[in-house]
Amino acid sequence: MQEGIREYVAPGVTITWEPGRCRHATECVRGLPTVFDRERRPWIAADAATVDEVVEVVDRCPSFALGYRTDDGRVRTAPEASG
Repeated sequence: MQEGIREYVAPGVTITWEPGRCRHATECVRGLPTVFDRERRPWIAADAATVDEVVEVVDRCPSFALGYRTDDGRVRTAPEASG
């Protein structure tokens, strides 16, 4: 795990969150409030939805602060910065 990236693990999926990238677009909170709840600690409950629901909503994150790794091989990570 890279420094600064937090992981939330559930059967079938690991959700990653990089706080420094987050631009608070709230796509996650609006899209899947059972998983993403800013008032709860920890604020991500990775097991509160299906893997497919998590993937669908995390794919909407415009800043790539959220990502995932699924047991079936799907991955979403932030693009590498070009130098």
